[in-house]
Amino acid sequence: MHWSIQPAFERDRRGPEDTLPHAVHVDLLELLKLEFKATGFSLLPRQPVHSLLAGRRASRLRGRGLNFEEIRRYLPGDDVRNMDWRVTARTGKPHVRAYSEERDRPCLLIVDQRQSMFFGSRRVMKSVAAAEVAALAAWRVFHTGDRVGAIVFNDTDIVAVPPLRSRQRVMDILGTIRTFNHALKPAGQVDRSNPAMLQQALDQALRLAKHDYLVCLISDGAGYDAACKDKVAQLLAHNDVLAALIYDPLEAALPDVSRRLVMSTAAAQLEVDLADHRLRQGFAADFQARLTSITEAARQRSIPLLPIATDEDVATQIRRLLGAALRQTSSRATSRRSIK
Repeated sequence: MHWSIQPAFERDRRGPEDTLPHAVHVDLLELLKLEFKATGFSLLPRQPVHSLLAGRRASRLRGRGLNFEEIRRYLPGDDVRNMDWRVTARTGKPHVRAYSEERDRPCLLIVDQRQSMFFGSRRVMKSVAAAEVAALAAWRVFHTGDRVGAIVFNDTDIVAVPPLRSRQRVMDILGTIRTFNHALKPAGQVDRSNPAMLQQALDQALRLAKHDYLVCLISDGAGYDAACKDKVAQLLAHNDVLAALIYDPLEAALPDVSRRLVMSTAAAQLEVDLADHRLRQGFAADFQARLTSITEAARQRSIPLLPIATDEDVATQIRRLLGAALRQTSSRATSRRSIK
């Protein structure tokens, strides 16, 4: 059973700087404004950043393009303009230079808006942070000229928005996220929590992302079990996967204070004493075990994992986590110029 802490717990400790007007439910205007913050990071950490900024990636398709691939024997139908005359003269047999083409890199966002995401002790709810991550990613992909789509889900429903290269498609995605987000209600006003919906969302992703997609999973990881790991492995067979793990600092460590805390599910509530040292240790150990399991699964599959906290500006966190690739690439380029 997944217990969550009622967001009202920390409300009396917040200052004006710790909260936002859209802290509980997303504001569509705020998601639109994130278009201007979707800079300074790449969604493909393993690729050179500048290739993503151009909105393309190297493919295995052969033909005329920007990147040299190999020198090989001439085959009927090859473009004679690609003939490598030096190799042809040296070997006595015709050879051509083959290049890597560029092609579209569609992105599919899987956005978690389940009841487990409706929690936050600082700045915003996890559900709002997930919406912000999705908005930043959608705007980034749109501005690189690639297609973007989404799968948005809660405890009962899933909506799939097929990838398309247009501003209206980004608006459709953000509007769908807003609808799901505003349907979230406080504990006691919901019917049930359904961790298994994560697996169903991944099934939907398998139907949409057939080949050469970038799949971005944005969730708190609730319900990530062996079946979900198998689904992710299937996605990885023909696509790249990037995961944003949304968490709240209060989930990682309960405060050491002499007060009582109300924890809840959709069907029940539990009041605990924060002065109990063993309880705090057990709570922290439970979160750490879940984090370790997800981190290890990501490491084994070479999936970039981005831990996103609710208490800090999301765009700043993404730039720090993914923008490092840009700094490293620039540093290597500077070093090569120095050597030359």
